[in-house]
Amino acid sequence: MTTGRAAPIRVLLAEDNFVVREGVRAIVETQDDLELVGTCGDLPELLAAVGDTVPDVVLTDIRMPPTQTDEGVRAAQQLRREHPGIGVVVLSQYVEEGYAVRLFSDGSARRAYLLKERIGDVDDLVHAIREVHGGGSVVDRAVVDALISARTRRSPVDDLTAREREVLAQIARGANNRALGERLSLSSRAVEKHINSIFAKLGLAEEPDSHHRVRAVLLYLAATDGA
Repeated sequence: MTTGRAAPIRVLLAEDNFVVREGVRAIVETQDDLELVGTCGDLPELLAAVGDTVPDVVLTDIRMPPTQTDEGVRAAQQLRREHPGIGVVVLSQYVEEGYAVRLFSDGSARRAYLLKERIGDVDDLVHAIREVHGGGSVVDRAVVDALISARTRRSPVDDLTAREREVLAQIARGANNRALGERLSLSSRAVEKHINSIFAKLGLAEEPDSHHRVRAVLLYLAATDGA
């Protein structure tokens, strides 16, 4: 019987800047558990390459040809519909809160938003790739800071009761409603009641359902310094 290590994570890179593309290529190729299966420089090439290379994770710039606006986010949204098992790490030159929210608008699983400056930190980039491949998500801390600085100095998290803050802390740790109820000894009805109250107090009640948990967690992390 032959045994061996797990197959490497197949990474497809979409980046039109040659210097950034080669830098990321070098990082990926130094990791034993990552395999670069292709590179491309615009959105049409990226979508075509997904079918040709069957990647596990797409690592893409947020702005690429043809419009140099939001190609990375649009790619992530299309892949969510057509290839939900593929993870996507979006890289941005600057903090763009609106794009970050859109990236997570249909769920946070298998999605990451990083600033390009993180490319210089190999651990940050590699961690994001591995995390989305495993079904998790990563949000750059700078995005959290930008979201909270755009609001009033006092955080809406301050309006939560002690119990609601406990519930939100569990959500931030990735607990679903069932796990949350078990950890805090709450009935499913009580969990739903607390969560609805949290969303209302944080001003999230009118947003699409898929935004709620991501935005709530971002506000919680910003208000508690990640505690």
